[in-house]
Amino acid sequence: MKDEAKKEILLVALGGNALIRKGQVGTAEEQFENLKVPIRHVARLSKHYRIIITHGNGPQVGNLLLQQECCEEVPRLPLEILVAQTQGQIGYMIESTLDSELMELGIDTQKPLVSLISYVVVDERDPAFRNPSKPIGPVYTEEKAATLPYPTRKTARGYQRLVASPRPITIVEKREITKLIEVGFIIICCGGGGIPVIREGRTFYGVNAVIDKDLASARLAEEVGVDIFLIATDVEGVALSYGQPDQKYLRTITLEEAARYLKEGHFPPGSMGPKIRAAIEFLQCGGNRAVIASIEAIEEAVAGKAGTELIRGAHITESIK
Repeated sequence: MKDEAKKEILLVALGGNALIRKGQVGTAEEQFENLKVPIRHVARLSKHYRIIITHGNGPQVGNLLLQQECCEEVPRLPLEILVAQTQGQIGYMIESTLDSELMELGIDTQKPLVSLISYVVVDERDPAFRNPSKPIGPVYTEEKAATLPYPTRKTARGYQRLVASPRPITIVEKREITKLIEVGFIIICCGGGGIPVIREGRTFYGVNAVIDKDLASARLAEEVGVDIFLIATDVEGVALSYGQPDQKYLRTITLEEAARYLKEGHFPPGSMGPKIRAAIEFLQCGGNRAVIASIEAIEEAVAGKAGTELIRGAHITESIK
């Protein structure tokens, strides 16, 4: 086994599908069972890499909002508190699953784990606050949506509340995360994109927003010196004309090609778009490798045998045969 300090740092950003698959209701049993697949990959990779895990929280924070809608007896909590709650909830589920997998590999005593509640600073002048665009939470009828005190938009499921999704500026706990990496911890952090806060002097206060977890993960990767940034999702990689008869998955794609395809609309803002932007930003800030792959192929993707890898320099896009 490599000396710990010499190992590359691998950040694995797990999508919401890592816990709740399509068609599932999201019971605790389902989520624990689903986590076994990606976490087993991460456990094996921890022999060769220093590991950071980030994760989404869309279904979980939506359920908390629905619970608040259904109960008048308990005071409603602001969105940043709900994000914090899901960080604790999902952090526990990932950590306990990972602990079990490490024990099966016989390396449980060598790998300390920690789940870290994480703040992410945003700019109060971010245009996103003037134009909320992220649909979250319960689904309403058109008639009910018209009576609500916040903006809504019709989605594939029905009308949903819209909240701001500002860009992440910095991860507040980046120094603590760096020190934990240096002493060998596997770290679970920046859940759901982090708790959105605005800096005011030497203090912070939470804001009613959600941060894209892939963009927050890319910022974290830049700030703590990650070598490999892997975004794990529910498709095998990046595709052109996704869902169309001429759909084509890509094995490699340059930064220039990715930017062009993004502009052409191949990567929608609600799905692959933020992942592509996050990968581009990571490489532009000096990262070594950025890969987008399925949760079932994390190890293969790290080995360069699966998923889509963004690369620097000009070349003709290589597709997956």
